[in-house]
Amino acid sequence: MSSTSVEEPPTVAPVGEPAEPNEFRRELLTHWVPRIAGYLAFLGIWQAAAGTVLPRHLLPAPMDIVDKMVEVATSGLLTTHFGATLQKIAIGFGITYVLGVAIGILMARRWWDAFFRGYVMSTLTTPGLVFALMAAMIFGFSSTGPIVAIVVTSLPFVIVNVAEGARGLPKELLDMGAAFGVRERDQLRHIVIPFLAPFLFTALRYGFSVAWKIATLTEVFGSSSGIGFMMRREFQGFSMSGMLAWIFYFFIFALFLELLLQRAMKHFFRWRQETSVF
Repeated sequence: MSSTSVEEPPTVAPVGEPAEPNEFRRELLTHWVPRIAGYLAFLGIWQAAAGTVLPRHLLPAPMDIVDKMVEVATSGLLTTHFGATLQKIAIGFGITYVLGVAIGILMARRWWDAFFRGYVMSTLTTPGLVFALMAAMIFGFSSTGPIVAIVVTSLPFVIVNVAEGARGLPKELLDMGAAFGVRERDQLRHIVIPFLAPFLFTALRYGFSVAWKIATLTEVFGSSSGIGFMMRREFQGFSMSGMLAWIFYFFIFALFLELLLQRAMKHFFRWRQETSVF
């Protein structure tokens, strides 16, 4: 008699276990190495151009900017003005995100879509500079101006992303839930929110990036504190190194937040199988 061998199915690691060395190596080679190489190439070109393509006072060398950044950090100006900007963004974008998610879900219905469409389209096509100037003229140097400008400018970006997801909600599941007497609160928790999760994260990323930029822009025109105010002060003193120091603090914080958000999204959607095009 011939013995037949039965092949065992491949073992799959449970969700949530640490990544294997091969996966870590792939992430290192495909994400971090190209990113670091891009930064090094940029710094190399900048170092070569400083003092040759442009005079040193117009294009300081990278180490000059680093020295200025250290000076700003040790003087206490960084915590004071960075904290002022973050406070305005936290208030303005907090209001924006709550309103944007609610309105975006409502716009899945035709009546509310027609009601809000004019505002969304007009604010999407209007440059943020217009709202920054209007907020500076109306509210002057108070902290209210940047907060209002954040809400008005970033709200349509949140609404559009959430509304796109809300229009694609699985109506069959909602009808089935209603037929079985599932409460609307439970439908929202177990059907609507999980389906909208990718759109909510996208709205968070794009809306926050707009809020971050418009807050700084409004501070440039009408504020007595914040990153934008310090950029304006360095500009008035014609200090390119000082202005670039604050700009680089802006970049570093934005990249840090982007990294945190990517990690949060990867953890939240760890159940999905990742596919690569190339």
